Amino acid sequence: MKKLIVAAACVLAMAAGAASAETYPSRPIIIIVPFGAGGPTDVIARIIAERMKVSLGEPIIVKNIGGAAGSIGVGHVASAAPDGYTLSIGHWGTHAVNSLIYPLKYDVVKDFEPIALLASNPYLIVSKNAVPVTDLKGLIAWLKANPDKASASTNGPGSAGDLIGRHFRNVTGTSFQLVPYSGGSGASMQDLLAGRIDLKFEQAALTLPLVQSGQVRAYAVTAKDRLAAAPEIPTVDEAGLPGFYISAWHGLWAPEGTPKAIVAKLNATVVEALADPTVLHRLANLGQEIPPRDAQIPEALAKRQRAEIEKWRPIIKGTQPELH
Repeated sequence: MKKLIVAAACVLAMAAGAASAETYPSRPIIIIVPFGAGGPTDVIARIIAERMKVSLGEPIIVKNIGGAAGSIGVGHVASAAPDGYTLSIGHWGTHAVNSLIYPLKYDVVKDFEPIALLASNPYLIVSKNAVPVTDLKGLIAWLKANPDKASASTNGPGSAGDLIGRHFRNVTGTSFQLVPYSGGSGASMQDLLAGRIDLKFEQAALTLPLVQSGQVRAYAVTAKDRLAAAPEIPTVDEAGLPGFYISAWHGLWAPEGTPKAIVAKLNATVVEALADPTVLHRLANLGQEIPPRDAQIPEALAKRQRAEIEKWRPIIKGTQPELH
């Protein structure tokens, strides 16, 4: 009898999920960006959302909830109803390394349903134009000659810029200040342009247009290969910092318990968006690389997320005292 009751409950749950998927969506969907407006995560979210709403037939609202290296915005989604109307966009920092640094009230793996891997790109090492060196070896030498006098922006302790900055200092033997910004990458970029900070470790989505217009200087891309959108920028290997590879990836998640049929519908919509020539062109211009079709499935995002957690675990453990 007990087995029959359980089986009946499963059938009812499946039927409810199928019914909700048939009518989904019937109202606007919100994508939470866990950083301020204007940053790379925000830019990617708006490009993807604009195309997704065409397929879904409902508005998609991009909402910025920043703070605490993205953990406030991600936590907002973790506690949202699992009905497919509140989604989380994030990256290796918000949905992987934050779990190694902060005492989060949610589990970055267990409390979310992966939808799709969106795009990835390496970081650029950039500075204000007034820094008196033009190549990476010269930058490292200048930082060594001026300990603690230069500054680099971050989105707070444990954020991507913060971790990359600390890793860069450890690898190069340099010393400079890490300045946290609560307003996201857009706010700190304004200070870089104004000359109030010296350095920034940032994704190409935000920095490439400024580099190409001559407003900031790029020293290297943190990858084995040069960017197709900016082949003039050397790799870290070519610039004198071999093996300093760091790539950002973005993904889309729903709260844990979201019906599989809704997750599948959202995934199909993302796949359509990533195949759209206009979307591809806009992302390529930002230095973003689209994953192959077989890597756009939910399982691939889950695998990438777990692998990133294990990659950064020993690095973060080595700098843990500095992060508190």
